[in-house]
Amino acid sequence: MLKENIKRLALGILAFISAISIGVASADNVRSYGTDLSKYQGNTAQFVRNDDEFTIAQVGGMYEDGSSYTQSTYTNQVKSALMQNKRAHTYIWLQTGNNSYLAKKAVNTFLPTINSTVPKGSIIALDCEAGYGNDINGNTNAVLDAMTTVKNAGYTPVFYSYQGYAHAHFDMNRIIATYPNSFWIAGYPYRNGIYPAPMEYFPSDNGVCIWQFSDHGSGANSVALDYDIDLLGITRNGYKNGNANKPVTTTPIIQQAKEDKKVINDTKTYTVKSGDTLSGIATRFNTTYQDLARINNITSPYVIYPNQVIKIKGDNTVANNATTYVVKSGDTLSGIATKYGTTYQNLAWLNGISYPYTIYPNQVLKVNGITSKTYTVRSGDTLSGIANKLGVSVSYLVSKNGIHNANLIYPNQVLNY
Repeated sequence: MLKENIKRLALGILAFISAISIGVASADNVRSYGTDLSKYQGNTAQFVRNDDEFTIAQVGGMYEDGSSYTQSTYTNQVKSALMQNKRAHTYIWLQTGNNSYLAKKAVNTFLPTINSTVPKGSIIALDCEAGYGNDINGNTNAVLDAMTTVKNAGYTPVFYSYQGYAHAHFDMNRIIATYPNSFWIAGYPYRNGIYPAPMEYFPSDNGVCIWQFSDHGSGANSVALDYDIDLLGITRNGYKNGNANKPVTTTPIIQQAKEDKKVINDTKTYTVKSGDTLSGIATRFNTTYQDLARINNITSPYVIYPNQVIKIKGDNTVANNATTYVVKSGDTLSGIATKYGTTYQNLAWLNGISYPYTIYPNQVLKVNGITSKTYTVRSGDTLSGIANKLGVSVSYLVSKNGIHNANLIYPNQVLNY
């Protein structure tokens, strides 16, 4: 989505955390984190943390002159998300102004692709952050007509914009009265994908269901990601009990995801064919070229050859039989790590725990299942240079080693990879 400076809300006007009721009870147990994707993230669905639960992928968009475009990455991103056990949803870039005919046409243009990709009941969000004039009533009518088209097609309509733009160009009271709790609001107090969401800076508004709180989370190969928190559980729509493996309806893409996931689970090696690339093989097996390079000891520029046998899974993957530890009162992550002969960074990475590494009594932690190698930092090294040398991403090293500033490493520092 667009990265206009105006999109960054002034912290001084952000609401108090006590205002986060957003119209309905929002218990923590329905909240979840996820990303939204466009072509810039490639064919593989990207996430900031291992336990992110959903993604919202762009299918295409339409402009006020009626011209449209499709995102060739949409179906692959949805399939990849489902294969990673994440819920997948859809958004449309809607820049059709006060033209109700075009607003409805935009939805109808992409419905055939959506119908063959995601389950009924899932979200179709309308991204309305540009392309609207001063006709607030006309803009509102057009968007409501588009949202009704979404609803009539059997999906959950959601309106996306950032707070200032939404109130300057739309009658938000009418939108929320017609479709309660349908506002996906964007507002970035920070540039990084901080976790958890900084709720003290929540941009309080009526009917908010999702908050896009960062436009610079980090995915594979340090790809920038929009990072979101679902406050009300709306991203569970379309999936039985919110289970990504139980969509309420099936589609050809959902079926492909199931079949491909089974193939991947059963596949340990792949024989390279003429024309293959490491990134292409990675996409096929729902992994990254960095992981394949690490498992197979392939260094930059990642050259592979026909008939070469590539391991798809290796010692660096998380073992399915990882043992667990139940946190007791007074425990610390470093103390548990010492007990099990590992590091607190390893445990944090294995369990998707971010700084400041808070754990809770009765929390179940995986304490085994990851094999690490180490690299000792030399004078003149940079994290990006080390990542390139080891065939991993900068974001992987940052997450794996609990690094808070990717520009700050020092000689003799030992990095796990």
